[in-house]
Amino acid sequence: MSRPVLHTARLTLRPLGDEHLDHLVELDSDPAVMRFITGRASTREEVLAFQPRRTNPDLDAEGLGYWCGFVEGEFVGWWLLVRPDRPEKGDPRDGVLGYRLLRRHWRQGYASEGSRELLRYAFEDLGLPRVTADTMAVNEGSRAVMESIGMRYWHTFHGEFDDPLPGTELGEVVYALTAADWRGGQAGGS
Repeated sequence: MSRPVLHTARLTLRPLGDEHLDHLVELDSDPAVMRFITGRASTREEVLAFQPRRTNPDLDAEGLGYWCGFVEGEFVGWWLLVRPDRPEKGDPRDGVLGYRLLRRHWRQGYASEGSRELLRYAFEDLGLPRVTADTMAVNEGSRAVMESIGMRYWHTFHGEFDDPLPGTELGEVVYALTAADWRGGQAGGS
């Protein structure tokens, strides 16, 4: 199974590939976008070095991975659906949702819209039992997106970092949504 192209009312989510590298460099070179991730802008070389993780064929074989979102051909950001990389983020059968958008596209509903489509895909097409998402506890914007798509706070964990960002002491929060709760929310019209 490979990742399909997904569609929402406004977004086209295309499987992320090497052809999207310049978009990713633009995204990750904005320090405001990277504030809760690395605390600084990434260089082109850093983005290029991370690219094999984003295009890992093992993920694609499961129908998982990264998608680039476009509105009328304009790059908005990326979304991901992958397996948890540590137990605090979920069971190995679960999916982990993520997103990163260009600053000029913040607060326009795109993060929620693309994330809802990935939840639909995770539960309807892949049959995942649960999807989680995590962020720094101080990242109020990302937490608001998680809540807006029906995810609920699950727990907080504290990682160890060589160079912790401001707010790290409050931990990482994990939100979750089960397939059963998602189906119930769909039936209830949410």
